[in-house]
Amino acid sequence: MNTLLPRVEIDSAPHPTAAVIWLHGLGADGNDFAALVPELDLRHCPPIRFVFPHAPSLPVTLNGGYIMPAWYDILGVDLISRQDAAGIQRSAHAITALIEHEVARGIAHQNIVLAGFSQGCAMALHTGLRLPQRLAGIMALSGYLPLANTLVAERHPANAHTPIFMAHGSMDPVVPPARGEASRDLLTGLGYPVQWHSYPMAHSVHPREVADLSAFLARTLGQGSMAA
Repeated sequence: MNTLLPRVEIDSAPHPTAAVIWLHGLGADGNDFAALVPELDLRHCPPIRFVFPHAPSLPVTLNGGYIMPAWYDILGVDLISRQDAAGIQRSAHAITALIEHEVARGIAHQNIVLAGFSQGCAMALHTGLRLPQRLAGIMALSGYLPLANTLVAERHPANAHTPIFMAHGSMDPVVPPARGEASRDLLTGLGYPVQWHSYPMAHSVHPREVADLSAFLARTLGQGSMAA
């Protein structure tokens, strides 16, 4: 049996009936976004278990082989011409195991949101769109869709209509806005219900984004959206 990724867990209230699995960016860890939970307006949401896993540490080619927390190796500056398919798939299996762990704890797939920032955004999109069970939503922040050329063949219809919140900073020097916009255009072209948000920021999180994320969680996990 595979060991689950180490993680930080925060319950917004006792006895959670929904979950948000939130994936950090390159070089960070699960604590990176845990501090965001108190800033979210969750008044219109059921009790949520927030799960912030730590990616394994591995050598990152773009950073001279320096070992750091990473969901997969970064092989080129443009992010997409050479991609670490094996690493992406390995992390997708680990993230899917976390989803199934929440299901085993009593939270249905359709009450789970998969979220991620930067490299974590890439993993949230890659994993969520291939998952054979419907999720409540996907939050894709300041990132892009990896292995886009395999999506059509590998995507699962279970999440064809799952709401996708995509956000990007208009001044992002790490993942250029054009990279996020190209991913948005590909997904909308395939019929996915993408909600696109642009904020005047670099590679970070904007206060208005926090409010928009709160509204997205209320819509996707709010009492009227929860499975019986």
